[in-house]
Amino acid sequence: MTDPGSILLGDIGGTNARFAVLNRGTIGPVEQIRVAGCSGATEAIRRFLGARAESKPVKQAVLALAGTVENNRCEMTNSGWIVDVPMLQGAFDFGEVRLFNDFEALAWSLPRLEAADLFPLGGGSPLSGAPMLLIGPGTGFGTSCLLTRNGRPVVVASEAGHSTLPVTSRREDEIIEMLRGRYGHVSIERAVSGPGLVNLYEALAAIDGAAVPKRDGASITQAALDDSCNFSRSALDMFCAMLGTVAGNLALTFCARGGVYIAGGIVPRFPEYVARSGFRACFDAGGRYHDYLRDIPVKIIRRPDATFLGLKALIADGSTPSPLPKNSR
Repeated sequence: MTDPGSILLGDIGGTNARFAVLNRGTIGPVEQIRVAGCSGATEAIRRFLGARAESKPVKQAVLALAGTVENNRCEMTNSGWIVDVPMLQGAFDFGEVRLFNDFEALAWSLPRLEAADLFPLGGGSPLSGAPMLLIGPGTGFGTSCLLTRNGRPVVVASEAGHSTLPVTSRREDEIIEMLRGRYGHVSIERAVSGPGLVNLYEALAAIDGAAVPKRDGASITQAALDDSCNFSRSALDMFCAMLGTVAGNLALTFCARGGVYIAGGIVPRFPEYVARSGFRACFDAGGRYHDYLRDIPVKIIRRPDATFLGLKALIADGSTPSPLPKNSR
């Protein structure tokens, strides 16, 4: 992409849309807009651009989206938004628009993150040049992997969040059985996500025959952190354990000896709690590959603008979006 000056950068998820402007290699302030408060991406972008004090026009856009990007178009499952390149070009007179899956864009930031951007969750040292796995519970469950081929970075985007959720205990079996009655197929995303945390909380209470107040994911998390609700704490504990199991399975799938990185809108809010939880024990519980997993470093990404760092790297590299499976988040 030829850079004429300012480029709109966007990170659009199921709950929030965040925007910044890249100008001469510098990322400007990141501003957040609630997805529920806008009719679509066009309105959200118009709000952001309309509030800018700068007069210099933005003529290009590079956007990271929580969904499949195919043929310059993305249908975002968890918000209902449709983001289309011709639509954006017509609405804003953009000369060029490029769309990427959000976890594909975020993976490009991994080699550029520093120690201060990360919270460690055990393991040894990363193996240079080995695959780097990125996962993230949020409104959905994102996954990607950064590989190195012939000295160049390559990102493999994945829809592992829609694969079947593994269980490792009788209590988890009971939860899955209850969720199976509700959904049929129980994917990772049904438990290890914001809505998934609500599912765990409600299922645990139902199994024990307890009446609990309605809570969203944020209030469950808060009630767990301040220890004011036993079911909230149990739900968050199970969330962390299941996340560890899923992360360990995916680390084996990708041979991610370059490290496992956790992003998303949930886990970075309580890294110390995750460190005290059963996450690492479940991550390491790989049977004959216990020692292999124990050596893999796991880190939580704490840098809030990491996706924008990845988008900047994509622009510099000139990469094009990677194809994804049809059914995305």
